[in-house]
Amino acid sequence: MSQERIESAVQRIETALARIAKAADDLPNTPPSVSALVVKHESLRDTVSNTMNDLDKLIEELGQ
Repeated sequence: MSQERIESAVQRIETALARIAKAADDLPNTPPSVSALVVKHESLRDTVSNTMNDLDKLIEELGQ
């Protein structure tokens, strides 16, 4: 590999590392609260339950 290509590759790696470091710095330092996770879990559970009920009804209709 020529010196020019090596320097170009190193520059791209350094640029990528800088983007990774910036992205890491931009992340929130506090994790989501437990209560927010509980609310999200309940919402997802309701969505899944409703979808399963819809699927059960469709399967029943197809069986008739």
